[in-house]
Amino acid sequence: MNYIVFDLEWNQSPYGQSGEHPRMPFEIIEIGAVKLNDDLEITDEYVSLIRPKLYKRLHRSIKPMLNYDEEDLKNGKPFKEACKEFLDWCGEDYVFCTWGASDLFYLQSNMDFYYMEKLEFPLKYYNIQQIYADLFDEEGKISKLEKACGELEIPEVEPFHSAVNDARYTARVLARIRPDDLEERYTFDIYRHPKKKEEEIVAKHAGVLEKISSEYDSKQIAMEDKDLLVIKCAKCGRRCARKIKWYQSGSNTSVAVGRCIYHGYMLSRIKLKSAGGSDDNVFALKRTEKVDKKTVEEVRNRQVELREKRKQKRHEMSKRKKENREEK
Repeated sequence: MNYIVFDLEWNQSPYGQSGEHPRMPFEIIEIGAVKLNDDLEITDEYVSLIRPKLYKRLHRSIKPMLNYDEEDLKNGKPFKEACKEFLDWCGEDYVFCTWGASDLFYLQSNMDFYYMEKLEFPLKYYNIQQIYADLFDEEGKISKLEKACGELEIPEVEPFHSAVNDARYTARVLARIRPDDLEERYTFDIYRHPKKKEEEIVAKHAGVLEKISSEYDSKQIAMEDKDLLVIKCAKCGRRCARKIKWYQSGSNTSVAVGRCIYHGYMLSRIKLKSAGGSDDNVFALKRTEKVDKKTVEEVRNRQVELREKRKQKRHEMSKRKKENREEK
């Protein structure tokens, strides 16, 4: 199997949202990629400039980062030709690797704009940015590619923000990761998500039990789904006893803790994402992993803190309403 490390450069409307096409707010103008073998050695490269169809003038924040201009892009290939050429170059047996999730998202959105055949579903890939954060940063913080290369003492021999150069740098970071550490750290692309129950994705990898649900008509309906709310052990898959009830920790995120009699505490998070079909439709990303008692206490304290804040907010609203009535 080959690893395809790719990077994109894209442009947007130079006139702001008023000049933005709703189906393609970000237009790809360069594809750069390197192909790695099982030993994570670079065996081939691909690079292509793309002639823009929508945004022929470079946005003022993008232009200074690039080593080419509008005149160079006029000689680029049409997107469909370049994208087909790139996918043919990838071959048959490969997995995508990117620095972050944006490149894979924008590749597919541009393909959809031109009504090209979709990539396979479900689509596994390696987010090298997240893997680097998990393995090399004590706090698991996300880093820019330049920072990661500096920390790993990878020499800067070529300028960043060239698609093929950034693909090479990402490949050099990837080469520092042991195959055993890499194998189970794949993730699923969510540009496309399950539409039906039978398409739902459930997988155990890198110590995490992951579920990507089918669509719900609203956030409320999603959080009333008993199957979604069950906490299962990330190790053995058994149903856990609930220790901390589900509570909302962000506008679209809920958290709970369960306990497996064999493997201990399990922290479960549900993040609701827009399904795009309407303003209300959502699907759920659920991740469950083993945690220690200290983390459980932190989650419990956070629950109490949020509960007190909401209580205080209700009290203040009630007080203001009472003052408004008295003024009248």
